[in-house]
Amino acid sequence: MPLLHLSINAAAPERVANVLARVLGGRAMPFPPFPDCWIAFAAEDDGTAIEVYPLTHTLRAGPDQIVCDVGEADATPTFAHAAVASPLNRGEILALAEAEAWNGRICNRGPFECVELWIENRLLIEALDPAMQADYRPGMTMARWAAVFGLE
Repeated sequence: MPLLHLSINAAAPERVANVLARVLGGRAMPFPPFPDCWIAFAAEDDGTAIEVYPLTHTLRAGPDQIVCDVGEADATPTFAHAAVASPLNRGEILALAEAEAWNGRICNRGPFECVELWIENRLLIEALDPAMQADYRPGMTMARWAAVFGLE
């Protein structure tokens, strides 16, 4: 099953959601289930999205369903990151990073390249333009992974 959506946190959720919507070629909208949250939809409008919560929000399992707690802001960098497909070219993605004063650079991951887009200079989104996606898909398969790392 492919990834359908993910959630991240940011100091400026609306701003971040709008940038991510541009990267995804889609649109940002408020996320009413939780206060001060936004969601960035992909251009395909197929349900692919990134929810953006304030740094003060955390999710936990409630008695019946998810609960959003509001507390102290936590801007700690995280190991979690995501790779996303973008209709923009690498130059356009880098220009978005530059306009936001975020770190952005092209990196080679071996079987594919990506644009490292560092959201608020603390959270990594690997954005892949159409050419990068063409290299990613055949290089990131279970068989290729096993062959590269000797896991057969």
